[in-house]
Amino acid sequence: QVQLVESGGGLVQPGGSLRLSCTTSGFIFNLYTMGWYRQAPGKQRELVADITIGGSPSYADSVKGRFTISRDNAKNTVYLQMNSLKPEDTAVYFCNTGEQRWDWGQGTQVTVSS
Repeated sequence: QVQLVESGGGLVQPGGSLRLSCTTSGFIFNLYTMGWYRQAPGKQRELVADITIGGSPSYADSVKGRFTISRDNAKNTVYLQMNSLKPEDTAVYFCNTGEQRWDWGQGTQVTVSS
């Protein structure tokens, strides 16, 4: 069974940083582009960043220059380093493949507030 387990969220002040982790199991991790998605209250889920099998990243314009996605194929884990956080980044963050192939995990809450 596929598992996608997000962690690392929390409450942070504007300008702060968080590092999210997504630990996966149940599929061949290194055959897939992996992405981070987020969903804010009242909004649809959106793609934040993704990273190819070979490690090439892409970012939504809203986070470009602030977030860094990375992956460790040996650990079946994808990370999202979030710097210079803004209140607009407040959302539940999820990981999945670049084609949203699996059921969504529980996500991890990121709240950016003073």
